[in-house]
Amino acid sequence: MQKSVSIPFMLLGILFNVCLVASNLLEAKVIQVFGVTATAGLIVFPISYIINDCIAEVWGYKKARLIIWSGFASNFLVIGFSQLAVMLPAAPFWEGEEGFNFVFGMAPRIALASLTAFLVGSFLNAYIMSKMKLASGGKNFSLRAITSTLVGESADSLIFFPLAFWGLIPPHELLIMIGTQAVLKSLYEVLILPVTIRVVKYIKKVDGTDVYDTHTSFNPLNVKDI
Repeated sequence: MQKSVSIPFMLLGILFNVCLVASNLLEAKVIQVFGVTATAGLIVFPISYIINDCIAEVWGYKKARLIIWSGFASNFLVIGFSQLAVMLPAAPFWEGEEGFNFVFGMAPRIALASLTAFLVGSFLNAYIMSKMKLASGGKNFSLRAITSTLVGESADSLIFFPLAFWGLIPPHELLIMIGTQAVLKSLYEVLILPVTIRVVKYIKKVDGTDVYDTHTSFNPLNVKDI
């Protein structure tokens, strides 16, 4: 069985990791636009689900599992380095200590919440994509992408917000944010779906790959099976 990865997969994997790391840092800011409250991570985080859809569709669940765990590992490295930076003494003349520590000091809690939610949501997303592809014989990509994202994003929001912001944001605001974030992230997927479809078709053509997970283990911990 081939164990190598292609250039399109590598590039999508890099982008996936960048988006995940960036979203965890951006989640520290709560924004409000036109009366809608959300976190700044909304800017970039849905892109990781779109990439997850592309990888699961083209290369299958095994490669999706690989990239999900690589994103998980990348975040722990970033958090580790950031905490080391927080612990190091600041220069006497530097005035940015409070702001720096607020963002990166919250990072462990936000990262824990985000990564827990991310693992559950991403694996649900990849699982549903793969199973629906088998059931439909590879048809109805749009329906599969939207359905898997809706389930994954909803699970993500239900887990993330209570873990990350309980005690920091009033409970009623948390409920609003959970619903708003799930809807907005899914809407993000719908709006960019025409681009996603073209990207998937292009990669399948260039890479010559279109995997069906007929005999695949869907155990998220089976990382050796790639």
